[in-house]
Amino acid sequence: MTTPTAQREHLLTLKVMRLTKPALLSSVPVTNESWDVPGSTLEQALASDVRAPNGLLKSSLGEVLSLPQNFGNIYLGETFSSYICVHNDTKQMVQDVLFKAELQTASQRITVHGNHHGNLVEMAGSASMDDVIQHEVKELGTHILVCTVSYLFSGEKFHFRKFFKFQVMKPLDVKTKFYTSESGDLFLEAQIQNIMAQPLFLETVSLEPSHHFTVTKLKDDPPISAFAEGRARYLSKNDTKQVLYHLHPKQPNFSRNVSAVGKLDIVWRTNFGERGRLQTSQLQHMVSVTPELRLHVVSAPSIVPIEKPFKIELTVTNMSEHQMNLRLVLTKLKTGGLLWSGVSGKHLGELLSNEARTVSLSALPVVCGLQSIGGVRLTDITCGKTHEFENFAQVFVYDPEETAFEVL
Repeated sequence: MTTPTAQREHLLTLKVMRLTKPALLSSVPVTNESWDVPGSTLEQALASDVRAPNGLLKSSLGEVLSLPQNFGNIYLGETFSSYICVHNDTKQMVQDVLFKAELQTASQRITVHGNHHGNLVEMAGSASMDDVIQHEVKELGTHILVCTVSYLFSGEKFHFRKFFKFQVMKPLDVKTKFYTSESGDLFLEAQIQNIMAQPLFLETVSLEPSHHFTVTKLKDDPPISAFAEGRARYLSKNDTKQVLYHLHPKQPNFSRNVSAVGKLDIVWRTNFGERGRLQTSQLQHMVSVTPELRLHVVSAPSIVPIEKPFKIELTVTNMSEHQMNLRLVLTKLKTGGLLWSGVSGKHLGELLSNEARTVSLSALPVVCGLQSIGGVRLTDITCGKTHEFENFAQVFVYDPEETAFEVL
């Protein structure tokens, strides 16, 4: 930290020092074969290096701690700790000493220390008044520590102020993706990348769901060992960890109209156990328009011989909030590789909200190759609304007389 030069001499001085953990000094071993030109020179130099641990000279490890030489980096979610000392450099007694420390950000000004609530202090010559302040950093960008000291000497009031500026950087890059399965289940994938200049250990990663959902974290299968779990939580610089959550709406079909999903809460520790915590803002799921009817393939063959009919079993689900009276019409497939076999215009009957019905269809393949299945039209007789379903499945058609093909 740097301070501007004082414009006038004061009886009191102010010293501020950030409290950070030391760092491990590691050696850089350079070795050679015994018959090379340097001989044993490099080995002797490595043995005399105080940074190299005894018995592990060539391991690039370290057992010597190095005190911080500069302010260092501070990241969002970490705790800013600083030692502040007010010292009387003279032999004179000063009265009514007041000290105040504020942390100023782009949006607010926070008092982190102060004896300004009537707690007046007297300081004799060469006396000191010190304290340690701590504050969890919750904003990015420029922060200014504003320290104000006032005192009374010989009936005259003096005061001075010093500023200490530092930058708060982003520790993690969090990307989220939402997936919706055919059955309507909602999944959240989170990618957490370490963009700090040092490795970290992810202590916990959890999703705090909104009151509309419950959540299940999907784990590895089979279960991994404790050692592998530790390795998975360790992130070097630019490493990424992926987590997946299954969200369950508390009310059926309620997730259609809800965009607020929840917040990701991430806790990590760095080399010497310094703790950091980051909570994302409310994750928003872009609500898509849910179709009133959903067609799901229950069973269909993947490989069929040409000119031999095959069965397809479908499930039709009413996803709307009103009752439907459905009629099934089979239309000509756009590719022309398959022909429907059966009655078109069949009445399926009434289908209540969230009710499903199974439909069995028969098709005849007439062209070899990969064929798409579609041409299903469902019409709600009550309101006349029609729903078209195309390319909801695929089947490979082969000629058994021309192809040496074994069906599994």
